[in-house]
Amino acid sequence: MLSVWPLVRSGSNRHPGPVTQTVETKKAPRVHLAWAVAVVGFVTLIGAAGFRSVPSVLLDPLHEEFGWSHATISTAVSINLLLFGGISPFAAALMDRLGLRKVVSGALVLIALGSGLTVFMTASWQLLLCWGLLVGVGTGSMSMTFVATITGRWFVHRRGLVTGVLTAAGATGQLIFLPLIASLASQYGWRVPALVAAGAALAVVPLVLLFLRDYPSDVGLRAYGAPEGSTAGQRVETTGSSAMRALNALTMAARRPAFWLLAGGFAICGASTNGLVGTHFVTAAHDHGMPATTAASLLALVGVFDVGGTIFSGYLTDRWDPRYLLIAYYTLRGLSLLVLPSLLGPTAAPSTWVFIIFYGLDWVATVPPTVALCREWFGQDGPIVFGWVFASHQVGAALAATGAGAIRDAQGSYNLAWYLAGGLCAAAALMSASIGRRLVPA
Repeated sequence: MLSVWPLVRSGSNRHPGPVTQTVETKKAPRVHLAWAVAVVGFVTLIGAAGFRSVPSVLLDPLHEEFGWSHATISTAVSINLLLFGGISPFAAALMDRLGLRKVVSGALVLIALGSGLTVFMTASWQLLLCWGLLVGVGTGSMSMTFVATITGRWFVHRRGLVTGVLTAAGATGQLIFLPLIASLASQYGWRVPALVAAGAALAVVPLVLLFLRDYPSDVGLRAYGAPEGSTAGQRVETTGSSAMRALNALTMAARRPAFWLLAGGFAICGASTNGLVGTHFVTAAHDHGMPATTAASLLALVGVFDVGGTIFSGYLTDRWDPRYLLIAYYTLRGLSLLVLPSLLGPTAAPSTWVFIIFYGLDWVATVPPTVALCREWFGQDGPIVFGWVFASHQVGAALAATGAGAIRDAQGSYNLAWYLAGGLCAAAALMSASIGRRLVPA
């Protein structure tokens, strides 16, 4: 029997922290359990992605049935996006205290409840409650901090690559659900896809409860690639409230300029992806005469190329300076948004396909290098600090979702929104160039 923090060399009695439990040591399996946990995480994120595909497709149907303005409907999306980020650091701390299974399964139930209850709504405040509050808390409880927590606990080697793969799960879910939801909405109305999104979230709950595990040390293993004596993957018992731990991590991080540079860049990342393109691309393309189903299929193709781009970004993050990757990603994204207004038309022209491919490769490629920099600067608190950085991402997304809707209502076009987003991406590239390096051992 050995203490699980850390697994030490035979004959050694030294350890850096309190002994919290004992486990039988096990010979590492031929295929490390970390890969099974990563697969479960991937499928879980796909199941939760159903609702992420709903708002962009259902903006016009809700406007036509209830007469609500685009700004009103976009406000519900904005509340969702704010909570999606704002809950993240607290969810990361809660995962440390209650465990991954309880937090993630509860989050999936909230997503299903919020999406399913929309079929009964008759007033705009009910949309704010369901789409905004319930689904926002649910998705925020298993957002990118879920990815950072899994990779931080279960991987040392290939951490960047696995971060890229798990991040790509959202794009894979978009690929699966966007065409389906658009087709169902056009044939049966908006209520059927809302129920489909709810069912997809519920379907994953048994998988989480049966197969997701919290720490490698819980099953007598080290994190994948961790050397003997490393504390990576060892359970650390936490004391105090999860909220206080999240706030303490924020207080610590806020003293360092690197945190504000990462948060500022990621706020622009959210504004230029989820808030603007993810929410308004279908409506913007429809304004130029493109059928909604065609526009939704194009947005789904962003997810196709995002899968490859994000996985490759994770691969590069294991090998290159993450700052240089962020500089490149934000610069290229800004250029693509500046030319988008001239590319939209009634059909998917070759130039539109070029944008879809180019932008898709860059969609969430920023996540692996941002996670890596949070871990470098903030060590074991990296996942919680990334939760706060991700919160800024969603603040930017929320502002862009509401702002772009207001621009559309006032000017009848999204052109100004595209140009503003392109300029902001240039600012994000400059912020990334200003971040230093502070390597922290795994």
